[in-house]
Amino acid sequence: MRIVDLIIKKREGIELSDKEIEFIISNYVSGEIKDYQMASFLTTVVFKGMTPKEIGKFTFEMMKSGKIIDLSAINGIKVDKHSTGGVGDKTTLVVGPIIASLGVPVAKMSGRGLGHTGGTIDKLESIPGFSVELTDEQFISQVNKIKIAVIGQSDNLVPADKKLYALRDVTGNVSSIPLIASSIMSKKLATGSDAILLDVKVGNGAFMTTIEEAKKLSEQMITIGKQLNKDVRVEMTNMSRPMGKAIGNKNEVLEAIETLKGNGSKDFIELCYSASATILKQAKVTDDEKEAYKMIDEVIKNGKALEKFYEFIKYQGGDVEKLKAKDFWNPSFKLEVFAKKDGVMEITSALDFGIVASKLGAGRISKEDSIDFEAGIQINKKTNDKVKKGDLLFTLFSSKAISNELVEELEKAYTINEKEVENKIILGKME
Repeated sequence: MRIVDLIIKKREGIELSDKEIEFIISNYVSGEIKDYQMASFLTTVVFKGMTPKEIGKFTFEMMKSGKIIDLSAINGIKVDKHSTGGVGDKTTLVVGPIIASLGVPVAKMSGRGLGHTGGTIDKLESIPGFSVELTDEQFISQVNKIKIAVIGQSDNLVPADKKLYALRDVTGNVSSIPLIASSIMSKKLATGSDAILLDVKVGNGAFMTTIEEAKKLSEQMITIGKQLNKDVRVEMTNMSRPMGKAIGNKNEVLEAIETLKGNGSKDFIELCYSASATILKQAKVTDDEKEAYKMIDEVIKNGKALEKFYEFIKYQGGDVEKLKAKDFWNPSFKLEVFAKKDGVMEITSALDFGIVASKLGAGRISKEDSIDFEAGIQINKKTNDKVKKGDLLFTLFSSKAISNELVEELEKAYTINEKEVENKIILGKME
C-alpha cells in the first residue's frame, strides 16, 4: 500500500477502505508518511470531501492513535460538554456544578485559549492553587466522590490530531467539515464519556460564521457519535456577541459564581439552563424539558450548585478563601468607555472584543504567551440595553497601562441604535 495511490484514489472520488484509512493515520503518526504527502491528501479531502463511513473510521483511527481514558470505573452515565470556542464563554464553570449537584458525573477534559477565544483551563488556573493535572486514578476517584473533575488535555491524547491540525493550519486546510468534525470528535471520544453535548458557536466570533455551516458540522459529529455508540447532541448558539458581561479569566470566574447565585446576565443564564437541561436528558435523569428546568432552578435557589462549585475548586487544590476575598480580582489599571449619545446598545462583533481582551493580556496571541489573569473587559451595557449619553459602556482592565488605541478598536465592535435588534441565543438544537 502506498500513500500516493490513496491520494489518487481519493482524488477520483472513490471511497477508501477501513484498512486504507488505518494505514494513512498510523503511518503518518509514525513518520513513514511525510508532511508533504499528508498535505496533498488533506487538500484532496478539502475538495472531494469524505463519506460518513470514511469520516467515522478516520475519527476512530485518530482517537486510538494515543491514550484513551477508560472511565468504566465511574458510576452512572458520564457526561461531557464541549464548546467550539467563544468570547466570554465560561459555561463549563456553571453547567458542570449544576449537573454534578444533581448527581450526574461530569468527567471533563478542557483546553487553553488561543487567539480571541478563552480557555476553561486558563480561567480555572487563575484561582490560586488550582491544579488541572490529575492522574487517571485521581480523576476517576474525584468524579466518583463529588461528581465533577476538570483537567487539562493530556499530551499523549490523540497525537494524530496534534500533527494533523498543525499541518492543516500551515497548508490552508483548516476549513473542511469532515476534518473539523473528526478533529473535535476524536478528542472527545478519547476522553471516555458516554454522552457529549457540543455547543457549536455561530457568528463572527466563532469558527462557523453561518448557521448552514454549523448544521453541516453538527450533522457530521452526531453521525460519528452514532457510529461509535455515543449519545452526541448539539446546541448551536450565538457568538456574534460576547457571552455574559465578563471577558477575561478572574472576572469570568466571578461572573460564573454570580450566575450560580442566580445573578447572571439574561443571555448567559439562557445558555447555561439550555445546556444543563439537554445534559440531564442525555444522562436519563429526566426526559421532560420543563422538569429539567425546575431541577436546575432548585439547585440554583437552594445554593447546592454554588456549594458544588466551591467543593470542586477545593478538591483540585484551589484556595476557596482567596477566591471569596474582595481582592481576588485586583487589576492595577482600568480604562472606562462612555456613551457619546442616547439610544439602544448593539454589540456587533464578539471577535473584536476577544481581540482587544487578548491585547490587554487576557488571552494568547501565540501558544508561548503567558496570561495576565487580571486583564479583561467588563460589559456594562449589553445588546438592547437603553443607553444615555455619558453612561458607562465598558471597562478595560490590565496589570499594565492601557492604550487608548484599544478603545478605538472597540468602537468598531458596537453601535448605538434607535431601536432594539433581534438577539437570539439558542439558534438551534440537533440530535
